[in-house]
Amino acid sequence: MALSGIQIYKLLPASSKNPEVKKHANCKECGFPTCLAFAMKLAQKQAELAQCPYVEEESKAQLEASAAPPIRLITLSADGRKLEVGNETVMFRHEKTFFHPPGLFVRVKDTQPDAAEVAKAVAGYAVEYVGMDLTLDGIAVEADGGDFAATVAAVKAASSLPLILLTEDPAAAEAGLKAAAGVRVLLWAATPDNWQAMAGLAKQYNAALAVRPAETDLNALAGLAEQVKNAGVEDIVLDPACRDFRTSLQTFTQLRRLALKHGERRVGYPILAFAGNDPLLAGQHIAKYGGFIILDSFSPATVYPLLVLRANIFTDPQKPIQVQPGVYEINNPKPSDPLMVTTNFSITYFSVANELESSGLPGWLLVADAEGMSVLTAWAAGKFDAERIAKAVNNNGLAEKLAHKRLIIPGHVAVLMGELEEELPGWEINVGPREAVDLPNYLKMQWG
Repeated sequence: MALSGIQIYKLLPASSKNPEVKKHANCKECGFPTCLAFAMKLAQKQAELAQCPYVEEESKAQLEASAAPPIRLITLSADGRKLEVGNETVMFRHEKTFFHPPGLFVRVKDTQPDAAEVAKAVAGYAVEYVGMDLTLDGIAVEADGGDFAATVAAVKAASSLPLILLTEDPAAAEAGLKAAAGVRVLLWAATPDNWQAMAGLAKQYNAALAVRPAETDLNALAGLAEQVKNAGVEDIVLDPACRDFRTSLQTFTQLRRLALKHGERRVGYPILAFAGNDPLLAGQHIAKYGGFIILDSFSPATVYPLLVLRANIFTDPQKPIQVQPGVYEINNPKPSDPLMVTTNFSITYFSVANELESSGLPGWLLVADAEGMSVLTAWAAGKFDAERIAKAVNNNGLAEKLAHKRLIIPGHVAVLMGELEEELPGWEINVGPREAVDLPNYLKMQWG
């Protein structure tokens, strides 16, 4: 159970009875003015215990147990690809942020002739979205009466992605684990009937293990997870054995709340979700607490919106998506081609850049550091003003790079025109359109 700030304070040097430790009370080496302030930050998970070098060993053990994440971090890996799921601390992203996006896996069966080809297609799928490469995370291989070990080996060779092995048969599981040597896999599933054998395999082959009760029953799920943990398996994933919208939403939410709000360690693990071929159900699992999500088939038209949804949910709401400030060359511009300026908010940048690229018109795009804000927001906050724009022009040496001194500013900040002329003597300031979609026509008409 997590400790309160006062309980933590009683374990810090300020409350120690040891004179050698007591002398370090309120030393400020942790970055906080007092031990009490540090304790409050620890309780809020806004500081780390390692920041205090003087905590006694006995106190440290208690504090580390209290500070353990409410949901365990589970890591799968293969050939340099790593997927981390868990370590979440809030129910809703606006409270703080979500940290580890759920893994999206595609299921193949050992009776499927094209299993390796599907795995290769999944591994090769990537799409760019506001400067990020969106990809799938792995393959779930199901034992369905075919050659499970051979299929696992073929999928491993074709994809080099993390794997989930789907079988309740310990013999098939061991064959699959041997074939997946070198890959840290998730093994599904330990049930009330086979959990001892599956726990032994997970421990022997250093695999994460999913536990599934006979039916959707949180007490049975928690009990099974505890049995597996007592058998020596630390990396556990929960399969609540529910597959429909309503039951999944209710059960996943209850599990998250029990772990975060009530400190129930027995269910403090990521959740495995099966979405079938339903992208809406997969979307629900992304938004509502799925940790590993298995799709029954691979379709770019289906996975793209899911990847975009995941990217949008698992971004820090307090830190806008940004691009690196600087000068970007669009369509191989010459020194005589136009120069435009915008902010480093990703959506703003890509709106402008995509319009230029699709039009085929060359140009120089100056991206000013506006702390990730859009044009109007940054201007209103004083982060996109004449001084900053002029500084960006000068720091990037544009007077030397270009054969002209003309700068196009967004139409929404036309008010900056006069100030920019003062900040950039000798430059001609042009006011461009308000919307990026109108930029190509503007350049065709206004740029000679």
